[in-house]
Amino acid sequence: MNEVTIYTDGSCLGNPGPGGWAAVLSYGDKRKELSGGFRNTTNNRMELRAVIEALSALKKPCAVTLFTDSQYVRNALTKGWLDGWVKNGWKTAAKKPVKNQDLWRALMPLVREHKVDFRWVRGHAGNPENERCDVLARTQAGMSGQPEDKEA
Repeated sequence: MNEVTIYTDGSCLGNPGPGGWAAVLSYGDKRKELSGGFRNTTNNRMELRAVIEALSALKKPCAVTLFTDSQYVRNALTKGWLDGWVKNGWKTAAKKPVKNQDLWRALMPLVREHKVDFRWVRGHAGNPENERCDVLARTQAGMSGQPEDKEA
């Protein structure tokens, strides 16, 4: 199984507001940068979108070490929040609808397809790949003419 390292980040200028997502994928000596953006979205949606787009770019099942500075994304996947939401009919422990269901549903099959080790990295702490993702995501968030994020 191929081993891939991925860094992801999401950015939002205002929350909600214009947003961007970015990912840096590394496999051996190969490196690929991905990024995109939406108008009127949220930071959490952009963090999720970065992970979805990065995993979707993989052409076959891989062993992935994925670094994110989003506790929301990491905890949902490593602390069983997502499994609990599904069991509770997409309701939180407080019986409220889970936000960003469309993106969580899109992420679930990707996490099953790949062996993903989600790791948290402190944002804005000098990690070169995390900083690169931040620049790419902020650049996308600041671009005009981005598509509407339909579910935001």
